[in-house]
Amino acid sequence: FDYIIIGGGTAGCPLAATLSQNATVLVLERGGSPYGDSNITNVGNFGSTISDTSPHSASQIFISEDGVYNTRARVLGGGSAINAGFYSRAEPEFARDAGWDEDLVRRSYDWVESKVAFEPPVRQWQSAVRDGLVEIGVLPYNGFTYDHVQGTKIGGTIFDDQGRRHTAADLLGYANHRTIKVYLHATVSRILFTRRGANPRAYGVVFEDALGIKKRAFLRPHPQNEVILTAGALGSPQLMMLSGIGPALHLKSHGIHLVLDQPNVGQGMADNPMNLLYVPSPVPVEISLIQVVGIPPGQNTYIETASGLSFAYSWAQGFARDYVTFFNQFQSGKPSSLTAETMAKAIDTVHAYANTSLKGGVILEKVKGPLSSGDLKLRSRSPRDNPSVTFNYFKDPQDLRGCVEGMRSIVNMINSPSFARLRYANLPVQALVDLMLNLPVNLRPRHVSSSISLEQFCIDTVMTIWHYHGGCQVGKVVDRDYRVVGVDGLRVIDGSTFLKSPGTNPQATVMMLGR
Repeated sequence: FDYIIIGGGTAGCPLAATLSQNATVLVLERGGSPYGDSNITNVGNFGSTISDTSPHSASQIFISEDGVYNTRARVLGGGSAINAGFYSRAEPEFARDAGWDEDLVRRSYDWVESKVAFEPPVRQWQSAVRDGLVEIGVLPYNGFTYDHVQGTKIGGTIFDDQGRRHTAADLLGYANHRTIKVYLHATVSRILFTRRGANPRAYGVVFEDALGIKKRAFLRPHPQNEVILTAGALGSPQLMMLSGIGPALHLKSHGIHLVLDQPNVGQGMADNPMNLLYVPSPVPVEISLIQVVGIPPGQNTYIETASGLSFAYSWAQGFARDYVTFFNQFQSGKPSSLTAETMAKAIDTVHAYANTSLKGGVILEKVKGPLSSGDLKLRSRSPRDNPSVTFNYFKDPQDLRGCVEGMRSIVNMINSPSFARLRYANLPVQALVDLMLNLPVNLRPRHVSSSISLEQFCIDTVMTIWHYHGGCQVGKVVDRDYRVVGVDGLRVIDGSTFLKSPGTNPQATVMMLGR
């Protein structure tokens, strides 16, 4: 092949479709197809998808060393097949800082949006949050737009008006089907290098099929042909290390032959902290994922919301169901105060607030950036195993200030007249805070002060919004054309190259980058 793309995800699919117009392309995706799976395609099943921990599910759960549940995609279409669907472009300065051609960026966004982006129907819960944000001063109101603009807006979605998900895999519809092959259940174990020139050069890959049979794929001999890593912020640095590119001592400790000593591989791992309140409602509300976003002036935070029992209930039940398994895994490193007794109390709380007559939703804040970061290390030499990841949530005080600002905006919005009809008048915000402290949202200790200190609440109840990035960053591991520095014939094109998360949601920009 002229190009071998490792990872048929949010960047890999548009990249493959584009390259196939003038070259032969092989896409190797470790997961299966998103098509025909109602958990993936139906907006109402988001909670079920994200909490499915079966061995071959589209969502592979992992726990960071910070004690926070997280997940990585294992399906054609990548994160776009399991996320909450919000579609919004990056802020203009993101493209300028990256050195991208702004006209090419705009045309690439347009190309993506013609297949997978839609204007959502805004119903009662989302409209109440929208009006509440405007009421508390998150201005101006910008209406519907894909652009990143200060104030309150309705963003795009990859769910159509029938509630059907459209993923990055749909962008393969643009491909030249005579010149592209897509292999599913193909797990790459390493990239092959030759040393005939000044630098090592990638010339092929080793992968396993669904039966565990090892196979190889090769590049045609030509100086422009490349292996391209699009395996995401966990998969790309992990595969670099498994292939011999990374910190020399760390690779030696795993018995991996060193191709290039590159200490920055796996560094700069960051995950935007998310904190939220679950708000029960006395009236039925629609099932909705992220549609409204508030970008408060002068704050390092974004406000978003989702509603509907199937989302909130599945989300809470998933954590409760799988707690024991992950608690045992995490205990080997860092203990948690979530004992069996507190877990039983949490499950009771979930059932009490999520019965057939009670509706509601979540209102969340996401910290911009963030500034805090950590690292990624191998646990084993198997590409199927999750690596060890530390994000160091709130290590930088500015991130913690952003969370507190965001939570204050959420409290003000919940107390606004516009939102009053969707909340119980006799259920104060303090009760919502206490509810979150009793839910098994992570494996971190709970402190008594977290019920009265927003700073401690942020630290104790932090979650992921699945926007983690870094590990193969531009200027450190790859150059501005995404070529891996120090080797030939290898690029990385995905969120692992980002220094920060673009805009309110990265998926639009990752698809655009692939194009």
